[in-house]
Amino acid sequence: MREFSVTILGSSAALPYKNRNLTAQLVIHAGRSFLIDCGEGTQMQLTRLKLKGMRISHIFISHLHGDHFYGLIGLISTFHLLGRKDDLHIYGPPALENIIQMQLEASLTTLVYKMVFHPTQSDFPETIYEDDGLTITTLPMIHRVPTTGFLFAEKQYPRHINMEAAENLNVPYTCFGDLKLGLDYTAPDGTITSNRELTIEPAHPRSYACCSDTLFHEPLADIIKGCDLMYHEATFMNAMAEVAVAKMHSTAAEAARIAEKAGVGKLIIGHFSARYENLLPLLEEAREVFQESYLAEEGKVFQV
Repeated sequence: MREFSVTILGSSAALPYKNRNLTAQLVIHAGRSFLIDCGEGTQMQLTRLKLKGMRISHIFISHLHGDHFYGLIGLISTFHLLGRKDDLHIYGPPALENIIQMQLEASLTTLVYKMVFHPTQSDFPETIYEDDGLTITTLPMIHRVPTTGFLFAEKQYPRHINMEAAENLNVPYTCFGDLKLGLDYTAPDGTITSNRELTIEPAHPRSYACCSDTLFHEPLADIIKGCDLMYHEATFMNAMAEVAVAKMHSTAAEAARIAEKAGVGKLIIGHFSARYENLLPLLEEAREVFQESYLAEEGKVFQV
């Protein structure tokens, strides 16, 4: 099975706090590295956790609040200083492109590698990335500025050949491609053998939903229904629900309600307000609604 993991680089909201850095996550799928958000301190976290930042090929910025992207220009510059060769793809709100160009021009920097910008919109889900095994789709969030989450979804694996059964029926290798696609096998004498007799069910395609800053929005659960792992912001506890609404954020209990309705496998809560030194009460609040809830702790790796 292909590697599919999420490493928490930062989980603090608005301000860095003691041992909590600003928002960033590293998603690795089948050897490819994707960065979600790039708050201040992201480079230091990559270094501290001994993660290979130069392998990051695509960066996804959820929205233009500083705690989610003020570390981006530093990372772009570091790639430049290290002589990066590979293209770097950046996805984010349209205004982000001008911000990056302004910063590069102000420092008289002409990048030694190609940077490709992909504007995103937050009105409806849109597939913005696809490779042979994965798609990434935007998730509309409800926040004070245009904001998107991101759904990483594996494609259906092809069926596996049951070599013993195939050899017993002398199935030629040239037919294996059709079998992997789910087609039956027709022998030279016209005998038809069902696909299920010659193949093995593939692994379940996994998915990860990263729900960035957002007001509690129940319809989100329908879009991410059944995903294996979900991150949902939980800036406040329910005692501050009115503040959460005013600032267009969510509480730990609300994040858990989305997880429960969506029927996800596990929930990660993060984007914690600096007012909370002890995060256990937020975790307990979430687990009262959805037991499989976990804290977005710095350096923790979640398998999808």
